[in-house]
Amino acid sequence: MGEPSKEEYKIQCFDAETQQLLKTALKDPGAVDLEKVANVIVDHSLQDSVFSKEAGRMCYAIIQAESKQAGQSVFRRGLLNRLQQEYQTREQLRARSLQGWVCYVTFICNIFDYLRVNNMPMMALVNPVYDCLFRLAQPDSLSKEEELEKMNGQRMDELFVLIRDGFLLPAGLSSLAQLLLLEIIEFRAAGWKTTPAAHKYYYSELSD
Repeated sequence: MGEPSKEEYKIQCFDAETQQLLKTALKDPGAVDLEKVANVIVDHSLQDSVFSKEAGRMCYAIIQAESKQAGQSVFRRGLLNRLQQEYQTREQLRARSLQGWVCYVTFICNIFDYLRVNNMPMMALVNPVYDCLFRLAQPDSLSKEEELEKMNGQRMDELFVLIRDGFLLPAGLSSLAQLLLLEIIEFRAAGWKTTPAAHKYYYSELSD
């Protein structure tokens, strides 16, 4: 049996009705309720760590299909609204489910990576992405994040690949944004510990 096509998205985890909904959204987006599709994708991304990595590519494909078919952005608007709602209640999500919280961070970073306007990051997602990544490095969460690192290092590796790639795109980020991303990368590389020298370097730069 051959490898599945890249266009065959990992939707086998859904029931038959939802699989059909997603397939239709990809091929004929005008025929389905795209706000419902956005909610289905976000809901499942918060529960399924595998799908949260697949979802960005699927969302991009639906957005492209809708734009080509009708020149509209109903799905993108619904997706961003839902991401914003989850962002506003992120502390409650983290308290309720650590796995759900990390799935959300992975998902929003994945969406940030795929969804671009004129090859630039979507500004509506910049602050939420930064805030979520910095939340991972706050003192009260480090012990839990260290546990996550041990349990699922591959997912954290993939998340930090996205951060690193963002750092290597100077045309799309300000010098301050690059400095903040570099701090996160080095903080993780040092085992979530910061040295006095590193603290002085970053925070003197931030205050200049």
